Amino acid sequence: MPDRQDALRTRRTENRIGGWMTACLLAALLSCAVAHATENGASVYPVGAETVLQGMMPPPRETGLFTFTALYSANRTDNSAGESAAPEFKVRVFANAPKIEHNWGVPALGGMLASTIGIPLVYQQLHIEPGKYDKLGLGNVLLVPVGVTYNKGNWHWFYQGDFFLPGAPYDKTAVLNIGQHNFAAGPTGAFTYLASKAMWEVSSKADYIVNFKDGTTSYRSGNELTWEFTTMKAVTKKASIGLNGYLYKQTTDDQLNGTPVAGGNRGRDLALGPQARVFFGTHSAFAFKYYRDTLVENKSRGNAFWFQLGVPLNFGKNK
Repeated sequence: MPDRQDALRTRRTENRIGGWMTACLLAALLSCAVAHATENGASVYPVGAETVLQGMMPPPRETGLFTFTALYSANRTDNSAGESAAPEFKVRVFANAPKIEHNWGVPALGGMLASTIGIPLVYQQLHIEPGKYDKLGLGNVLLVPVGVTYNKGNWHWFYQGDFFLPGAPYDKTAVLNIGQHNFAAGPTGAFTYLASKAMWEVSSKADYIVNFKDGTTSYRSGNELTWEFTTMKAVTKKASIGLNGYLYKQTTDDQLNGTPVAGGNRGRDLALGPQARVFFGTHSAFAFKYYRDTLVENKSRGNAFWFQLGVPLNFGKNK
């Protein structure tokens, strides 16, 4: 049996790799027409994507590759009173997004500079009156030119500026379009705290998204606040289980041609569910999680299943 030092060294390596799985994932469930209020009930950011060691980034001069796969299903969409807003409504979404994070190893503001890109692909089926529709397309690409990441003892954290590009080309004659067709940007911050030799984890991430006007439709979605949170407990040297969730709240009204839409169309959702994380090989890991929507306003109410995979691209080559 390895001694305590070897066990601790292994745990630290696993935690570092697991942190790479945080990814912004799916900057595209991102944008399917089922996300939140805003235009067509969607968002540029797939809230709930980042609940795996949110505050951790790759080590200096190293790169992490992540893939996020999600399946979302809903048979109801709610209005501002939390009541069903459509007698005939079904939506199914399958999304996959690779994401790359790189720590440049360049000191800045007491931390290290890092960059991120996430590219989502989304397939969606929508059933509303008067029929059924489906489409495959590119969601809103996430770009993070510059962020700053830190690590001090049991604490890991970062802050950065997120930029979202418009999704697939908009077809005004189509009932269903993939992605939001506006630019968006905003500040993001996250932390991870590992206690008792990484046996316990508490993590959290907050985003504030400012949406710009859709030049095609003259619609401007309201600004959005998201808070994702996680608590995990190691059950073996390779596996952890726990609870994850998120709170989504739209903070300003939607606008059309510069005028607030009736009622503001502000979205809200509190989603909760279990999460499991497993390390495999030497430096890789995957996670499963489930969400159920609650306290919903002006968005769909359903269930989401996620699978996330994280692997290093250049582990140990830059030491």
